[in-house]
Amino acid sequence: MFDVKDKFYYEAKAKGFRARSVFKLEEIQQKHSLVKKGNNVLDLGAAPGSWTQFVARIVGDGGRVVAVDLQDIEALNLQNVEVYKYDVFSKECEVFLKEKYGRFDVLLSDMAPKTSGIKDKDQWLSVELGIQCLELADSLLKKGGNMTVKVFQGSDFNLFWFKFKKKFKIAKVIKPRAVRSTSFEVYVVGIGYVGRKE
Repeated sequence: MFDVKDKFYYEAKAKGFRARSVFKLEEIQQKHSLVKKGNNVLDLGAAPGSWTQFVARIVGDGGRVVAVDLQDIEALNLQNVEVYKYDVFSKECEVFLKEKYGRFDVLLSDMAPKTSGIKDKDQWLSVELGIQCLELADSLLKKGGNMTVKVFQGSDFNLFWFKFKKKFKIAKVIKPRAVRSTSFEVYVVGIGYVGRKE
């Protein structure tokens, strides 16, 4: 049983972030400069909002972060953040985002499936989520844009990785320090989206 309130939990609270997961994105950002000042960013499955908080600081007043989740996200009270309660994979949501914002500079996903405790099943569900995020990128990510997606490693990971790396000039897999040692989650990072390939 892991300790939920570890050093990352307390550090997140001390810095005003809503969840310890912010440090996963912080490490990815430090290594790969995923997000830049002035970017328009889409945070998929954003609740409780720590990634949105972090990215809002980077993009500044000239940028925007659009946070979407099926769950309610408590108001962040940040001028450059817009929050929506939506199924991010519904056609309705995709059309709404495309019509209102066009394409984004960066797509982020820290989503995970509702876990069953059956490792192979959970891993496959995670890969399915990742593939859905990648399909959304074809509609909502600008050419040259960047992306990171959480995926559980396992027997199906290579299927996702094969699809993912074809879409970006540079593709990396990273397991940030804030990921618990017992977890099989990793983050795939794509730099320089090359566009949809049939």
